[in-house]
Amino acid sequence: MKAAVLKAFGSPLAIETLPDPVHGTGEVIVDVVAASVLPYAGEVFSGERGYLLDLPVVPGAGAIGRVRAVGPDATRLSVGDWVLCDPIVRARDGVPTPDITLQGLSARGDGGLLLQRYFHDGAFAEQIRIPTENAAPIGPLDPADAGRWAALHLLLVPYGGLLAADLRAGETLLVSGATGNFGSAAVAVALAMGAGCVVAPGRNEKALADLAERFGPRVRPVRLTGDGDEDRERMKRAAPGAIDCVIDLLPPQAGTAPVRAAAMTVREFGRVVLMGGVGMGGGDDLGLPYPWLMRNSITVRGQWLCSREAVPRLTALIHSGLLDLNHFTVTDFALDDANEAVAHAADEKGRFRLTVIRP
Repeated sequence: MKAAVLKAFGSPLAIETLPDPVHGTGEVIVDVVAASVLPYAGEVFSGERGYLLDLPVVPGAGAIGRVRAVGPDATRLSVGDWVLCDPIVRARDGVPTPDITLQGLSARGDGGLLLQRYFHDGAFAEQIRIPTENAAPIGPLDPADAGRWAALHLLLVPYGGLLAADLRAGETLLVSGATGNFGSAAVAVALAMGAGCVVAPGRNEKALADLAERFGPRVRPVRLTGDGDEDRERMKRAAPGAIDCVIDLLPPQAGTAPVRAAAMTVREFGRVVLMGGVGMGGGDDLGLPYPWLMRNSITVRGQWLCSREAVPRLTALIHSGLLDLNHFTVTDFALDDANEAVAHAADEKGRFRLTVIRP
């Protein structure tokens, strides 16, 4: 099979012919139709992000594809089925805290790196071998739409947070970081889940206007000033009533001040879910006040990505028409042009934009 190979950090991807992957029990071979290219993929491949990645490797975290072959323990999957290739690979002997690797991207700790050495190569290839449980059926679709369905990998991140928050129909949600890639996806997903109102704060007035125009009056944009107290009051005033839930998806460079301001808009007995990158590069602690948390019975939860059951539930929202993938603009690249795809993903990153490789 043809694949893009990262041989050393800082070197371009090499397009090579590799042996076809061979599956065993508990594994599936998938023909890759559309592989997502992360906006920060170039930072990973350069070594800038310092991700644990055993080289040489076929990179690429996740794909949309069709089942080519299944192991003897698969009872529901059939050859030709359309599936999401979930890159979150969990060790099978670590319940309730399994080691994890993101296939084709990174590992979490030594156990995750050990797991990565087996489920090694990612989706920038014509075929990929994945655990059976990581081949999530997504139902029939037009092959021309496979690139747009690659948006699942983006949408599943905020969806995991909203499930963790137990967001309910009719509730008011505040999305901290609403003008970013994950934040704008959270707005779309929350509305599909039935949120009565989504408060969308940010500094990019053009992006805020786009969200309001794209999704209508249930979205309440708020321009942030940088003053924590003022911004907190602005966000509260934008909501039609109490804010039931806050989800934070801000990147590391945002700092803690806007996260704190957003979190402290939530009502008594409200929920706050933290999913962003704030603090990963050091800096101040979030510092939510103990008396405020205790006296208002606030629930604060961290959430990393999503659980496996999130995939069929999100897929159902799409097939029902509640979540429209046509919001996404997709740019396709051939596998031979993988390096151009990585550069494009970095240059053209933005709300509702996808870069995919079509092997």
